[in-house]
This record gives sequence, C-alpha cells and structure tokens, in this order.
Amino acid sequence: MSAEPSYAGDDLVTGEAVALDLPPAGIGLRLLSGLVDVVVTVVALVAVGFVLLTAAAPTDEALFGVAITVTLAVATVGVPTACETLTRGRTLGKWALGLRTVRDDAGAISFQQAFVRALVGFVEIYAFSGMPAFFSVLLSPRGKRLGDYAAGTYVVRERTSAELPPPPAMPPALAAWERSADLGRLPTGLALAVRRYLASTADDSPARIAVGRRLADQVARHVHPLPPAGTSPDAFLAAVMAGRRARDAARLAREAELRRRLTGRR
Repeated sequence: MSAEPSYAGDDLVTGEAVALDLPPAGIGLRLLSGLVDVVVTVVALVAVGFVLLTAAAPTDEALFGVAITVTLAVATVGVPTACETLTRGRTLGKWALGLRTVRDDAGAISFQQAFVRALVGFVEIYAFSGMPAFFSVLLSPRGKRLGDYAAGTYVVRERTSAELPPPPAMPPALAAWERSADLGRLPTGLALAVRRYLASTADDSPARIAVGRRLADQVARHVHPLPPAGTSPDAFLAAVMAGRRARDAARLAREAELRRRLTGRR
C-alpha cells in the first residue's frame, strides 16, 4: 500500500491549506478511476431509471421521454457533481485509486467546477466513448481532460511521498513591518519557487543572488508597502512567506471555529 503524503510537517501553502507538490495523476490511474466511475454511473443509471421509468410507464409517451432524460442527467451529471462537491474532489473511482480533483491553483474545487467537469464529461466520455478524454489526458502535461480545461481543474495523486521545504521563520528585524504590510496572495508557482529558494544552501554565488533578486522583484508586486531600504532579498522573501502562512493559518482557525459553532462539532 502506498504511503500517505508527507510534507515535512507543513502543507499550508495556499489559503486552502492544500499541499501543492502532489503530482498530477498519470493516464493509467485516470483510466482505472474512470472505469470505476463508469461502473458507478451505470449502476446509478439502472437504479434511477428503474424508479422513474416504472413511475412514468403507465402515463403518456411524453412523460416517459422526460423520465429517460432525467435519468440520464442524474446518473451522468448529477451523481459525479454531487460526489466531487461533497468530498472536495473525489468520486468513488478517485477514492479507490488515491486521486483527487483540485483547482489549477491546487485549492478545493467548487460546485460550479464539479458541474462543468461532469457536463463536459458526458460529451467526451459517454457521447464519444471516451476518446476525446483519452487523447486530451495523453497530450496534457498535467493529464487534463477537456472537462478539466473547461473547469480550470486537474487531478492529483494523494498517495505519494512529497517533501516540501520547511516553512521559513520570520526575520525579527521585519516582524514589525510585516504586521502593518498588505501581503497579497502569491501565485502558486511563485510561492513554491520562493519556498525552494529559501530552503536551498545559502551562499553568495552570483547565480543564487540573481535568483533571489528576481524572486524578490516578483513578490514585491504583491506587497505594499515595500520593506525598509537595505533589506536583503532573502529576509524580504522569508518575511512575506512567514507572514502569509501565519495569516492563512489564523483565517483557517477562524473558519474552523465558525463551523464548530454552527454545527456543534468539535
């Protein structure tokens, strides 16, 4: 059995606390999970169809046709949409294979994205026997099918080992500046690049200095005001990352407390 993900004690990278180093699912896993989901869809189609068609059979042909349409819609679009919405990106097939659908920024998908994936999936998987989905996954760097492109999602493997660099500590000299600064959310790729840069061996090589300055320039576009003059790129980047992480952690704690109060669950 594959190991559960390991993130060096820290997977709080985006505001949704989703680990971003999870690799995209390969075509083999996508095919297997898709096969399981097709079987589930067929079962749902038979179950829903039996109920609706039995109820509509004694009536006129128009109502019988409506029952068929509703059966197809519920089984092929409604069931996968509900599953991915309620489980934050999982269907039965994805659960069995250790996969999950996430947004392009690795956050949890919404109802709208799950619905778009299912709607386009009806066309590419059922109407065209899965051939558009197969070639799309085969050619996409992230293994995206057409529904993923339309919804802005992709599928990741959760059962894998993936180590993230440890989160940077707040430089004491910049703690006061960070508390009053407006730190915007960094793009996913930039945030990961900064984490890896800060975790690399600190040296004064021209190559590393150039990378640090380039990253600092990109991060500065999301920060106001800028840190005091003379702040090194390493200290600036560490302060921004530590500040964003602390603010995201505080926000998630507030949301968890609100859910606890509303549901009464601890």
